Amino acid sequence: MARVAVIGAGFVGLSSAYWLMRDGHQVTLYDPAGAAGGASYGNAGTFANYACIPVNNPTVFRDLPRYLLSNDSPLRLRWGYLPQLAPWLIGFLRSSTTARYTRSATALATLLGLAQQGYSDMVAQAGLGDFIRQRECLYLYSNASTFEASKPTLELRRKLGVKTRILDRNEVTALEPSLQPLFAHGALFEGSWHLTDPSAFLHCLQIWLIARGLQVCAEQVQSIKPLTGGAVLGTAQGTTQYDHAALCAGAHSGALAVQCGDAVPLEAERGYHLMYPGTSHLISRPVGWAERGFYMTPMAQGIRVAGTVELAGLGAHKHQGLMDLLHFSSRRALPQLGEPTAAWLGFRPTLPDGLPVLGRSRASARVVYAFGHQHIGLTLGGLSGMLVADQVAGRASALDLRPFAAGRFH
Repeated sequence: MARVAVIGAGFVGLSSAYWLMRDGHQVTLYDPAGAAGGASYGNAGTFANYACIPVNNPTVFRDLPRYLLSNDSPLRLRWGYLPQLAPWLIGFLRSSTTARYTRSATALATLLGLAQQGYSDMVAQAGLGDFIRQRECLYLYSNASTFEASKPTLELRRKLGVKTRILDRNEVTALEPSLQPLFAHGALFEGSWHLTDPSAFLHCLQIWLIARGLQVCAEQVQSIKPLTGGAVLGTAQGTTQYDHAALCAGAHSGALAVQCGDAVPLEAERGYHLMYPGTSHLISRPVGWAERGFYMTPMAQGIRVAGTVELAGLGAHKHQGLMDLLHFSSRRALPQLGEPTAAWLGFRPTLPDGLPVLGRSRASARVVYAFGHQHIGLTLGGLSGMLVADQVAGRASALDLRPFAAGRFH
């Protein structure tokens, strides 16, 4: 049995704790915000096993100016942040060639094809099944030309194993009759599901793990010193040595990875959500609107409208224009929504090639990475935790981790 520190209490960190404890390790979980304190709290709640298409793709060279300049765009760039963002943006554009985009999509599809394995036992053992709704995600296109332009990516998904059913306008209406008849086409992704309360799911998992020996430390890890035989973590309260450490801190992982020998070009995609209480009966599944870049998900408290991307760092200031766009767009699709009662801002960790970082650090095999999951941290959380446990145990992983190594940026 080893003493292992896990940094981060989101889907990836708590899943790592589960898999490590399953192997018999003594685990301490570090997170000043507690379970689901970051992006894992406010996401769309979807198990998106179909999300193998990275944002960086060849169309970005054509579409990026329009996205950045249009008032209706779900993608915004805070221009004052551009000097800091420039290296990431250059890497993003370099990763958007056909060959690199296809390579990233193939690597993501490999991960996503195994994603359910990371959750099945965890959900059953911890009694979390009540949070899961087995309804496939519906992705909608209001513009026929947008749907036509999406056909290459839909075909690539199919080639990579994503089972998709294409719907026409009448089929969309039959499936979700409360929606306005705006949508010319839809794509239904088989095998996807959603959570009714992502935060409660993680809090219940943490409580279950604590009852089985998990130690929780509500402190910010300020430093990590890799050693041949372990790692020393530093907080405001002092330092503690562990046999292994797993870095699962999402958008806050970059500075600690540098201390472990890996300068990873990690940025934050600022995402928003609005909550509309008492409306969950209006739709039966997560519904995404392609042109507007958001999802509407029926949850326990109501419909959560989550999405948009703002590239502006980790500041707390909310972009009113993006929240207004979410409200306007969601009301256009579902006029019965009324007014939201809560607005939330979170930080998705993003890397230029759209792939997460998984595997060992350069400085020490005793420090393991699992961060940078962009929009699919929930989906890949269980599997990432399983891969962390494999690395700590020295087991052969279920897949080749070389495409996800931090060293790909060196």
